[in-house]
Amino acid sequence: MTAALMEALDLDVPEPTHELVQVVRGHRSGLAITVAVHSTALGPAAGGCRIAHYPVPASAITDAMRLAAAMTEKNALAGLDHGGAKAVVALPTATRPTGAERTALLHDVGDAIELLGGRYIAGPDVGSAPVDMSVIGERTAHVCCRPVEDGGSGDSSVHTARGTLAALGAVADEVFGSPELAGRTVGVVGLGAVGGHVARLLSRAGARLVVTDVDPATRRLAEEVGATWVEPDDALTAEVDILVPAALGGLLTARTVPLLRCAAVAGPANNQLDEPATARLLAARGVLWAPDVVVSAGGVIHATGVELRGESEDRIAERLSGIGATLREVFDLARADRTTPAEAATELARQRVHRGTSYPAHAVVSRSSLTAPRPQPEPSAHRTTSPTNAPSSTSPTAQEN
Repeated sequence: MTAALMEALDLDVPEPTHELVQVVRGHRSGLAITVAVHSTALGPAAGGCRIAHYPVPASAITDAMRLAAAMTEKNALAGLDHGGAKAVVALPTATRPTGAERTALLHDVGDAIELLGGRYIAGPDVGSAPVDMSVIGERTAHVCCRPVEDGGSGDSSVHTARGTLAALGAVADEVFGSPELAGRTVGVVGLGAVGGHVARLLSRAGARLVVTDVDPATRRLAEEVGATWVEPDDALTAEVDILVPAALGGLLTARTVPLLRCAAVAGPANNQLDEPATARLLAARGVLWAPDVVVSAGGVIHATGVELRGESEDRIAERLSGIGATLREVFDLARADRTTPAEAATELARQRVHRGTSYPAHAVVSRSSLTAPRPQPEPSAHRTTSPTNAPSSTSPTAQEN
């Protein structure tokens, strides 16, 4: 992608190396759909489908590119034979479509994915759910995380939470000399699908919890797990051992890092750092940061393991526990190279991707809004999609959705 094109689109993505960035306008919904494929060096790219409001259209492209690059790191660090990609649907308002309008949008997303011929395998992300993957699956076989009753692996949030717990044990070991979480005070920011599961798992592990969410209704969960509730604005200043971001990204910035009163930050929220330099601010404050691309890998480990590799639950559990071992490797490399965990994780991912064989990089923003995907026959009400039709890994593997 040329610098002139980047500037024209007002994209803030440092040194993009994406193989493909495609923007199409759905011929049913009329909405812009960005599909960013960062890398297929290790195999078909896997990543979620985000449906969200973007006041500035170019921001959706930027988000897709950043998220796709993060998925390359996540999948590589999880030892998966998949590259990274992301689909982003830019909604004109904060209201998400429902009913027939949503079906039309999801069919448009399916067409956009199908155009790539298996280069990208989609799963749920912010604004989408397993049931949506079944609707997308009416237009393409290249989709994961459909409900179990539809032949998929179902909701990945509990598996993301399981991986997060393994990561927290490694963080506690690094900071406090023991992986035990019993008696530790842990702050969970966000009690949604993943954060709620994390809070429950931590409660069972004997941790003391301080929790928050923008939705007051989640106070019920706080009471269920015996947690102390704080308002969202006070979450970063709560005195805790480990802070767990489990909502949207961008929480850690030059403004918020000085407010932290914790020894470590480790959570499943994607893109926690507003920019790479923030990792150095955390290190300068003596706050250990566990890269979110490692912590959040449980969902993609489970989905691809069940649907693409047919792995047993025991094997998947072993991979989820391995998230802790990967973090220890990241911390060891950061210590040896006197760098940050963020830079160490990037280097480890780069080494694995470099050993793969990639398509020639041809990062292009393709504006196809005037030429909609060629309409395909609408599927019958009884059509089903088997996960075995999706591309699979070609060799044994050594995580995001």
